[in-house]
Amino acid sequence: MSTLDEVGERAGWRCWLCDEPVDASLSKDDPRGASIDSIAAAVKGRKAAKGEERLAHRACNTRKGAVKPVVPWPSTMFLADPAPLVGVVERLGRKGGREVVARSPSRQDAEDAGTWLVDRLSRLAPDLRVETAVEPGGGQFVLMLRTV
Repeated sequence: MSTLDEVGERAGWRCWLCDEPVDASLSKDDPRGASIDSIAAAVKGRKAAKGEERLAHRACNTRKGAVKPVVPWPSTMFLADPAPLVGVVERLGRKGGREVVARSPSRQDAEDAGTWLVDRLSRLAPDLRVETAVEPGGGQFVLMLRTV
């Protein structure tokens, strides 16, 4: 298992769930304080190896509990049917390929969402290399994510 400082440095001191900065100087009992989440171990049913732990705020980690985490899309984006990001990351990490992740009424909205998504996934799943594509379909624009 890694130390809090090791996990924090790897994560750039950002919470993997809410993507907000984590203040290492706060008490571990403070809701905005740092904690280690061993999501990979919980999913795989074994003890976490070094590098599998994620940095999270104490409150984010507690709120998640033992259920599958939800990483939200920004509420400022105009999207229809955005896919749950943790599930998308798990599927693409396991089998690669491509997946439709959202629909949008305009190409610009879809491209903006794609830019945000690649940036967010660079922190959520640093080992997963992805790119986005926007394609017209059915009077809307489809945002796809594919592994590279």
